[in-house]
Amino acid sequence: MTRRMIVPLVFGLIGAAILIGLGVWQLQRKEWKEAILADIDARIVAAPVTLPPAPDAEADRYLPVTATGRFTGQRLEVLVSRKQIGAGVRIVEVFETGGRRVMVDRGFVAEADRGAAPGADATTVTGNLHWPAEVDSFTPPPDEKTGLWFARDVPAMAAALQAEPLLIVAREATAPGIEPLPVDNSGIPNDHLGYAVQWFGLAAVWLGMTAYLLWRIRRRTV
Repeated sequence: MTRRMIVPLVFGLIGAAILIGLGVWQLQRKEWKEAILADIDARIVAAPVTLPPAPDAEADRYLPVTATGRFTGQRLEVLVSRKQIGAGVRIVEVFETGGRRVMVDRGFVAEADRGAAPGADATTVTGNLHWPAEVDSFTPPPDEKTGLWFARDVPAMAAALQAEPLLIVAREATAPGIEPLPVDNSGIPNDHLGYAVQWFGLAAVWLGMTAYLLWRIRRRTV
């Protein structure tokens, strides 16, 4: 091996080692994320408990709860879409329980059925506490003409409905014609395997380019 080949060889090996290291790191991140998702899944389906007096947005996220009371009829509609059904809304309604006014995400109603108001009878709601992170700088404000919201903004919805900033996402039907949309982990990305494949692929390309460069250098020196 000539001296002219040593520098590109070392550079190529170091670069490949870095890229492979990043791929391994992503595989480790994948295992870490899978453990988190498994913990969330177990938490979501656990036996429900009585609604805590002062839930914490982090410690009590996804906490299964049950509450007995009545729906007041005061509600907001959040625009959503369902596969094979099309556009519709989530019904977020005030629920009075134990002297408190909390919000319940009752579930999905198709666009054609929006006019049918759900009942306000006394009932027991079972679901999960949730503080969705759906609002960003691109989220438009609620439409004043249609009353539609475009994301579940818990503090803003609570202010509009004069309720606690507390959302229970129902996991069981609360009335005929409303399809529950229970909490799950589908909104939590786990793309680390794809990132790992990209890094390993780049490492392979890097090594291939290094081998090609060394071959060119060798031909010139022969």
